[in-house]
Amino acid sequence: MQFFDESLLPENQDPLVIQVAPYAPSFMPQDSDDIPVSFAEQVQKAVDCYNAGATVLHLHVREPDGTGSKDLDRFNEMLDRLRTAVPDMVLQVGGSISFAPKSESAAAEWLDDDTRHMLADLKPVPDQVTLAVNTNQMNVMELITEEDAKGTTMWDTYREAYTEMYYDAGPAFMKEHMKRLTASGIQTHFQVGCARDLETVERLVRAGHYMGPMVCNWVAIGGGHDGPNPRNLMEFVNRLPQNAVCTVEGLMRSMYPLITMGIAMGLHVRVGQEDNLWGRKGERATSVQQIEKAVRISEELWRPIATGKEAKEIYQIGTFYSSVEETLEQNGWLPDLKPGRRWPRLSAAA
Repeated sequence: MQFFDESLLPENQDPLVIQVAPYAPSFMPQDSDDIPVSFAEQVQKAVDCYNAGATVLHLHVREPDGTGSKDLDRFNEMLDRLRTAVPDMVLQVGGSISFAPKSESAAAEWLDDDTRHMLADLKPVPDQVTLAVNTNQMNVMELITEEDAKGTTMWDTYREAYTEMYYDAGPAFMKEHMKRLTASGIQTHFQVGCARDLETVERLVRAGHYMGPMVCNWVAIGGGHDGPNPRNLMEFVNRLPQNAVCTVEGLMRSMYPLITMGIAMGLHVRVGQEDNLWGRKGERATSVQQIEKAVRISEELWRPIATGKEAKEIYQIGTFYSSVEETLEQNGWLPDLKPGRRWPRLSAAA
């Protein structure tokens, strides 16, 4: 992704799209006063987040007892309620469905391929489903400290389970999942943890397995992904195609400096209880308060906040391409190299 002298000026940047993840499948309701449980509470949380400035809702669903739901009928009901309550929000279903352990001795693990593929059959259809890229470790406990999580079930009960968590997203799964999502008119939202996995996305595009906009999160959660080092962010952005839509996602309080850098650079941001419980050190912050913080930072830089309509335009919801060549061109990747030919060289200035 190329930056020009004027790229950091807000009038040359898209309005800020704030993605919020308020449902926090890795925590239980007793871990935070800000985790909704009933359908009514979950829908109201979406409304509150939208009113605060978020226009993309990262969606997980809970059972009546507060545990993470793996029942896709409950996802359908939740989507139906949300389409009525927040019609202008981008509805993004978390591709893991739920990775919370079922008991103290159980593993924290993602569901099998066939179950995750069923997300393509949700009704009403969500705007996006997230796709983890490549099978990876997801040891969030590498960065989460005792100060971050002591007193929560994540730390006190399931610490070892979350330390050993990984997700299975091999080539066959990714290809089939993107195929099914596209057939249902659902945009694939790539969850990318490092430049290596970004290369995988490009290879999948060049092989014809995905023909749509490159919309992604840079997932800086450590433990198999990049950590919260600004050099990692800069390298990742350097490797993005020119027209990619990229959201910065952090973990716990490191989220704030990372999203501040993202806002300044013209990228987009993610906040919410799934990633972070805190504001100032020692002070809890709700998902709405985190959204309000991102709004204030952006407004201090005179960068406007995207409306729901603008967010759908920026994310290019509903857009698909008809060929590999069109996908490469529209996203700003170089065209494929033809056998026996070099890429065209730039003309030197006279």
